[in-house]
Amino acid sequence: MKDDCTAMARGLTIGLDLGDKYSTLHVLSSEGELLDEGRVRTTQEALKARFSGFPQSRVAIEVGTHSPWVSRLLAECGHEVLVANPRRLRLIYENDRKDDKVDAEYLARIARLDPKLLAPIEHRTLQTQKHLTMIRARDALVRARSRLINLVRSSVKSVGGRLRGANPDNFHRKVVDDLPKELREGLSGVLEAIGCLNAKITECDKRVEEVSNLYPQTRRLRQVKGVGPLTALAFVLILEDPRRFKKSRDVGAYLGLVPRKSQSGDRDPQLGITKAGDTLLRRLLVNCAQYIMGPFGEDSDLRRHGEKIAKSKNAAQGNKNAKKRAVVAVARKTSVLLHRLWCSEEDYEPLRNTRKREARAKGRMVTSSK
Repeated sequence: MKDDCTAMARGLTIGLDLGDKYSTLHVLSSEGELLDEGRVRTTQEALKARFSGFPQSRVAIEVGTHSPWVSRLLAECGHEVLVANPRRLRLIYENDRKDDKVDAEYLARIARLDPKLLAPIEHRTLQTQKHLTMIRARDALVRARSRLINLVRSSVKSVGGRLRGANPDNFHRKVVDDLPKELREGLSGVLEAIGCLNAKITECDKRVEEVSNLYPQTRRLRQVKGVGPLTALAFVLILEDPRRFKKSRDVGAYLGLVPRKSQSGDRDPQLGITKAGDTLLRRLLVNCAQYIMGPFGEDSDLRRHGEKIAKSKNAAQGNKNAKKRAVVAVARKTSVLLHRLWCSEEDYEPLRNTRKREARAKGRMVTSSK
């Protein structure tokens, strides 16, 4: 459609709605006139052939399964690529006549008028994506093992039995003798699968240790007791560039560890966290916080911060909820601390803030005595 205009036009804006098999595009001129629209197969060959024919343009796509490699391919073709944050595209999601053509048009028109409305993100490099995929694969194996272990325990309970506590790493060996006779044949295959998963998870752990050595900054993050190689590597890979955040406190909000807000007039209810950002890293940080607050956690500013929240006046209303809030707060503080250590390249001091407060208090006492 209007091929001659497309070939000669400058300052084009293209909205590309990515699909699994086909993607829909909408091409606008600098004046906002429609120059071209249609579909293209979502393959490297087809997209490269189609977009190589366009002059240097601004292309808006939405975050999705295909957006990482598509954004890299379009950038190689010489285009400016904007990867839109789907959380900011309410205009598309709340449209009563939503379809691929409309989505592509909205992407193009928003990108042409004000790209900031798309809240564009930057995808990770191919190497980072490869290493992050390894971590996510390990997480999938762990979650599959947990589901199988829960299946075995619930099955035994359903016939009046009960299994003793066992570490997931040796669960398949320890509980064999405790299985009721009528369930042994049916659950034998599940226990074998748990054993296979344990072997694969062990291989993944070794690989994580090897890959973490490729990122020297992970050693500094692991100085925090409770932060292991998995969490440190995931933190570095998911954030990738610490300079993306002006302040270390922004990391907590980026990972969804800050409370939601719904304030109106005198009404300001206490809500749960936003749970935005990467679910895996948020879960790993919460696990670190549970270790820090647990019996093996060392005395530190992080632990004291959590204990202060857990023992607050809200604890009297519900001790369980207070402890949960304390763990989340420590997870948020941990994310801020890790980012700060990464940027400053300083060594970790567990009681640094406490030492500074005591020094200031001692200084005031000396001044008052004079």
